[in-house]
Amino acid sequence: MTTAPSGSGATAPMPDRTPKALRAAIAQYAPQLLVDFDRHWRRDIADAYDLAPVPAFMARWWGEFALARDPQLEAKVHGLEDAADQEPDYARAKALIEEAGLLRRQAAKAEPGQ
Repeated sequence: MTTAPSGSGATAPMPDRTPKALRAAIAQYAPQLLVDFDRHWRRDIADAYDLAPVPAFMARWWGEFALARDPQLEAKVHGLEDAADQEPDYARAKALIEEAGLLRRQAAKAEPGQ
């Protein structure tokens, strides 16, 4: 994994697709996610002594990091979700949530090194 200079405005690179590499990237580039990442890992993987949920865990946190590494995209997605929460018109709220979901899915398609 390459390192983006701090404060450069560059998007952090996606790590290798391993829990250890993803945790290191979160710790370096999105530390606000680290407590939840560790809590989720302990609860669903480590304390359960079960590796079956690892693919779902990785998919969720891969997407979370992919979004968090791009502050502008993260702000846009959260803005859409917040707007949907406040929108009284169901159809409009649904459209806002669908747009936010599409952006989340697109971000999660990032490959290691991108």
